[in-house]
This record gives sequence, structure tokens and C-alpha cells, in this order.
Amino acid sequence: MEPTLHSGLDTGTVRVRRSVSGSTGPHVLPDLLLIERARAGESQAVEALIRRYSGRLYRVACSVLLDAQRAEAVVLDAFLAAFSDLSRYEPTGKFAAWLTRRASQHARAQRAAGRAAQSPALGEAPTGETLAVADALRERADLERAIGALPEVFRTVYVLRMVEGISGIETAASLGLHETTVRTRLFRAHRRLAPDMAQRLRAVPAVLELAQERAERIASDARAQLPHGSMLTIAASTP
Repeated sequence: MEPTLHSGLDTGTVRVRRSVSGSTGPHVLPDLLLIERARAGESQAVEALIRRYSGRLYRVACSVLLDAQRAEAVVLDAFLAAFSDLSRYEPTGKFAAWLTRRASQHARAQRAAGRAAQSPALGEAPTGETLAVADALRERADLERAIGALPEVFRTVYVLRMVEGISGIETAASLGLHETTVRTRLFRAHRRLAPDMAQRLRAVPAVLELAQERAERIASDARAQLPHGSMLTIAASTP
């Protein structure tokens, strides 16, 4: 059987939490300012960054492990490692790429250790859906199966470039590859997929979407396990 890459056909989607004021909460602040606040022990800044990038990290972890539950665990591990020692982040590169590379490395380490599922079980399809929703879910599952059938070296690049929609330069930084390698792998991934794949992806934007329930669980577990207050302060240069 082909590997199935869908995230349990979760119908919820991640949305950045809006504050009561609607425009002054941490969610609207740029990464560098949130990082400085996180280094100073501000838990709201940490949570804002976690919520901002959970979906991307989940997608890259799924592209490696083909398993939603294990991908969720990898995302949490990556956040815990990153926010426990922010001094490792060098502001010369994008914070998102730095986080994504950590998640990719964690996922590959887990797979190499033999903990990745041989036949991924990604959950059951929701019941009681309308016909239109059911059709959309089937299309989403078909797209995710097609992506899941790609070799991993092509799949991770394809997911970041075509599903997440980031640039070739940022994809290269996220995976530790040369930009030329990214272009080559994306081209080869396109050759293995149906000609209308890109068009279908644009029509189904929730492919490999991180469900709200998973996003809340990641944020909650991170809050519970990360150091608080002054313990989170990291001696590091100012971005």
C-alpha cells in the first residue's frame, strides 16, 4: 500500500490567536522582537512564535515520518529544544528556517532510530460530514497520498515549496541544502506527480494542515515543559 500522508483528515485549521485589542498582541510582532522577549522570559512571546510556526514544522515532520502522531511529537521536541537554548539562533538567517531545520533533523533522527511507523496510522476520517465536505476530504486525502508516495528527498522539498509555499532559498536553508539541489529535487518531484497536481493543490489549501486540536496540544505541552520567568533568559547577542 502507498504511504498516506494526511493528518488524520483533521478538519480544524490553525489560525493565529488574536488578542482582545485585535492589533496589539504578540501575534502581530515581528520574529526578532518576539525572540528578544522570549529571551527575557516572556511566555506570551514564546507561545506566539510556537503558534506562528507549528503548522510549518508539522508539515516538514510529516513529510519525513509519514505519521501524524509522531510528527506532532517531533514538533514539540523541536520547540522545546529551540526555546530552551535560544542562544543557538544566529539572527543572520530566518528564524522560521532555523526552526524548520531543527524539526527536520529531529524527524530524521527519530526515523533513523527506528521509531518511525512502518505502516503509518493517521487517524480516522470524520463522520457526519456533508457531501461537499466529504468530497473535499477525499480530494485532500488523494493529494496527500500522492505526495506521500514520493521518495523522501523529493517529498520534503515538495512540501515546503508547493504546500507550505516558501521560497527556494528558504527551503534550502530549512533543509541544509544548496538552492540548486532544491530546484533539482522539486523538478523531479513534479515529474513523478500528475500534471494537474499544482492546480489541485491550489484548490485544496488544507493539505497537511495542522488541526486546531493538535496545535493547542503542542502549545499547551510546550508551556508545561519549558522553563519559566528568569529561567528562560538566555545570554545572547541582540538580533
